[in-house]
Amino acid sequence: MNELQLTGAKTELFNADLRQQLDDWIAKYPSGQSQSAVIPGLHLLQDENGGWLSKDIMDALAVYLSMPAISVYEVATFYSMYDLKPVGRHKINVCTNISCMLNGSEEIVQHLKKRLGVGFGETTEDGQYTLKEVECLGACCGAPMLQLDRDYHEHLTTDKIDKILDGIKS
Repeated sequence: MNELQLTGAKTELFNADLRQQLDDWIAKYPSGQSQSAVIPGLHLLQDENGGWLSKDIMDALAVYLSMPAISVYEVATFYSMYDLKPVGRHKINVCTNISCMLNGSEEIVQHLKKRLGVGFGETTEDGQYTLKEVECLGACCGAPMLQLDRDYHEHLTTDKIDKILDGIKS
């Protein structure tokens, strides 16, 4: 759809396949409203870039969607599903909002920190896991809960967390 004027962004990231996926999303919105595809565009780019978004990548998306770069940054910084620095192979988002807190998320958080040896916003030395605190994942009826990559895990206990993490390593 648009010619990219990349300045420092990974040009190989914007290959023909990715541009086609972006164009498919843009086509779902009314003509002249390409900026409406910013959320799926950020998802596509984050997935293609090892799980995180650089400023250069967001700038290139802004050019592609014909929108101000600041508008892309606003979306990327508002939602906890986007990461603006390198992350581990697996992302663990732990809800600590009121429903999860009242149902034991503090114990879950302490167990994860001890098991992984990292705090919120940190990545394990082996690069396998990044642990994040999130405000809400919208699954209050399953509290306490976490999101591992794109999968939700509800009604957590420390034993259930150990089984989940052990299942990843095997």
